[in-house]
Amino acid sequence: MTQAIRQIRIPELPVVKEGKVRTIFQLPDGHLLVTASDRISAFDVVLPSPIPDKGKVLTQLSNYWFRTLTSIPRHHLVETDFTRFPAYLAPYADMLKDRSIIARKADVIPFECVVRGYISGSLWKAYLHGEHPYGLALPDNLQESSPFPEPIFTPTTKADSGHDMPVTHAEMADAIGWDLTRSLRDLAIEIFIEGSKIASRCDIILADTKFEFGLIDNEIYLIDECLTPDSSRFWPRSDYLPGRSQPSYDKQFVRDYLNTLDWDKKPPAPDLPDDVVQSTRMKYLDVHRLLTGSDLP
Repeated sequence: MTQAIRQIRIPELPVVKEGKVRTIFQLPDGHLLVTASDRISAFDVVLPSPIPDKGKVLTQLSNYWFRTLTSIPRHHLVETDFTRFPAYLAPYADMLKDRSIIARKADVIPFECVVRGYISGSLWKAYLHGEHPYGLALPDNLQESSPFPEPIFTPTTKADSGHDMPVTHAEMADAIGWDLTRSLRDLAIEIFIEGSKIASRCDIILADTKFEFGLIDNEIYLIDECLTPDSSRFWPRSDYLPGRSQPSYDKQFVRDYLNTLDWDKKPPAPDLPDDVVQSTRMKYLDVHRLLTGSDLP
């Protein structure tokens, strides 16, 4: 097993942004170096225990989708092959290879474009309490994990820290305009539907996902990641049963473990036991293999 990488630092390059998992560096030519560590977060808190190979899975699976999905009109990828990266990055091969890309710089649209094919997670909890956080009229008598008749668009704010907050289509349009809101909604749903069909052929249900978009010369580009276990709920079709939560190929396993502890969901987070780390790692590796048909490089 490879050694986990918790933090990525390149002294020669300025850091543009550091998130829970990714660190983005500014390259001299104006492009961005986007790197994915093995950090994992839960309940908006970064955990002290990284998951080996997680950053590679996120990067390689995103690259697969960026290249495979015909519904993506434009994406931010410039280069994914480390051997073609600038020579001055060669000394950092152990940190960067297979977990970094060179990307176009876009003006980020400040909303998460969430698409749901099934009711789960926060939306299920809101539904149980009779709430309508996105201003949507949902069908009556839904069970947990029930499919919607058609995928629905449930955007949220894009928070640098803390929770992303639900917004209605009208609230999103007030910020960025109706034309752009409709375009993002239609594009996100189209990508979701195509991704769902591919996942279904692999006996995987794509329950929901979130996309991030940016503008380059007033054109919409898909940025960040695409249909990964960090941004999506993937369920094994063989275990699917409405009326309960589902086994999943993502960090729900970590959340479930943390929910057994006496932890207030605030920093500092507890360490994860080795068996939880290894089981989570295998879930990430499994969904990569099932969806792409190959193991990590």
